[in-house]
Amino acid sequence: MRHHVTLIPGDGIGEEVAEATLEVLKAAGVDIQWDHQSAGLAALYKSGTPVPKATLDSIRKNGVALKGPTTTPVASGHRSANVILRQELDLYACIRPVKSVPGVKSRYENVDLVIFRENTEGLYGGQELEVTKGTFVALKVVTEHACTAIANATFAYAAKHNRHHVTVGHKANILKLSDGLFLHRAYQVAEQYPGITCNDVIVDALCMRLVTDPSQFDMLLLENLYGDILSDLCAGLVGGLGLVPGANIGNDYAVFEAVHGSAPDIAGQGLANPTALIKSAVMMLQHLGEQTAAARIDTAVESVFLQGHVRTRDLGGQATTQEFTKALLAAL
Repeated sequence: MRHHVTLIPGDGIGEEVAEATLEVLKAAGVDIQWDHQSAGLAALYKSGTPVPKATLDSIRKNGVALKGPTTTPVASGHRSANVILRQELDLYACIRPVKSVPGVKSRYENVDLVIFRENTEGLYGGQELEVTKGTFVALKVVTEHACTAIANATFAYAAKHNRHHVTVGHKANILKLSDGLFLHRAYQVAEQYPGITCNDVIVDALCMRLVTDPSQFDMLLLENLYGDILSDLCAGLVGGLGLVPGANIGNDYAVFEAVHGSAPDIAGQGLANPTALIKSAVMMLQHLGEQTAAARIDTAVESVFLQGHVRTRDLGGQATTQEFTKALLAAL
């Protein structure tokens, strides 16, 4: 079956890791017609917006996109391409599986958790105003609709993937209305899933417990800002952002992306680790119903890391992007 997918290589190392990922998908025998589009800093310079209308139209047409890392100018007034995509397409669920990679050393073993982050509200609405000279206010918007949607998505995923426990991270002890609503709706949805237990932990204590013993957690449900911070923290438990995939999913569209930065300092040098985008593509294949190809690629990635001969520099090796890709193709 032929699939039509929007490809957004992104900025910096995006082109390199996207090229490697496309090679792997082709070798796995998946028939994909790619629609190449732009987003990020390069798109901003070329068209005046981080996400051109043509990119949004392509995703709306195809329903699925694979996206490399994009650069967001800091304190420049320009919105993040990621935030625009999530809000315009209502990609309310950010899903970040974090799992130990066999053969990759870290201080923790057998980490296997999934983070669900509400993706469209909170402080990421970017609603800021100057109330008096030198005093600014950022509005944290929380709606019952969005809280319910992300809670439903979390528990439905848990039931489908044989997960048994959901931990809700929050600051409802301080933000009693906004975080209180998020926590309340999570517990209400949990009542519909008697086979799945649910508890809550204040988010600062959750950070401490994660770095003490991540094995005590199965799934995390978090609002936007907390989810952004903790998903990166959890990536560090298994070796870094170069190893973990990500997905942004709504009712109608899905964008799968590498969640690491665009690394402009090494762009064009063939040093980037393509694993995160390749594993994101595995999630995309699962979404498209290509379970066999997804499993083959996942097994091949594990095989390369288990053998330990080919590692990119971020993991202590000397392999180039092309050499790592070649080893992965051989494992396939």
